[in-house]
This record gives sequence, C-alpha cells and structure tokens, in this order.
Amino acid sequence: MAGCHRAPDESLVRQAIVRAASAAEQADASALGDQLSDDFDGNGEGLDRRQLMNVLRAAHFRGEAIHALTGPVVVEQRGDRYVATFTVTLTSGGKWLPTETGVYQVESAWRREGRQWRCYSARWTRQV
Repeated sequence: MAGCHRAPDESLVRQAIVRAASAAEQADASALGDQLSDDFDGNGEGLDRRQLMNVLRAAHFRGEAIHALTGPVVVEQRGDRYVATFTVTLTSGGKWLPTETGVYQVESAWRREGRQWRCYSARWTRQV
C-alpha cells in the first residue's frame, strides 16, 4: 500500500514552488518552464512564459549568479486550483539584474495539468 500513496495536492504545489525557485537560482530556463503552463501570465500580461524563460537564458549566458530566498508559503485551495502567496528575496552577484533585486510579494495560481501542478498566473510587487 505504501507504493500507492500520493502526496497531497497542496504539498505538490509547494514542491513546484521550490523547483521554480531552484530553477531561477540556476538560471535554468527549461526547469522553470516545466513549472509554468503554456499560457502563463506574469503580472497581468507583463511577462509571458517565453519572455520569463528568455530572462533566465540571458542570465545564464551572462554567467549571472541569481539568489532567490523564498519566505513562508501559504497555499489555499480554490475549487480545483490553488493559490500560493509568499515573499521572495532576489539578489544577484552580477551586473545585469541589479535593478530587479529586492523583496517581492508574490501571488501565484496553480492548476493540475496531467500529473503536474503548473503555475498559470503570477503577480508580484516589489516591497519597500
């Protein structure tokens, strides 16, 4: 029976957030893309999946060191989807991303696609 156990959906969403943060730190666009839906919408059409992945590709190409420290994650079920809120502190050891560093409040929306939970929308605001 132990082999039939499946992690709760909330836990799977939390794990996907950890994988996304890790992908950002490693500037691994492909790994980040695995966590995002094809129709991902960042900041109300400000950044789509392709654009976000291109930011990471450019950071990787330039050898940027990105650090993403995720604060406590609150996950709420909303019907068959989940919304996760958290803070993330971004720092960079390079020169390309210095204006993007800081503390952000993030609200992300997640839905199941097949066996995976993928982020289909995220909004972030820089905290003072």
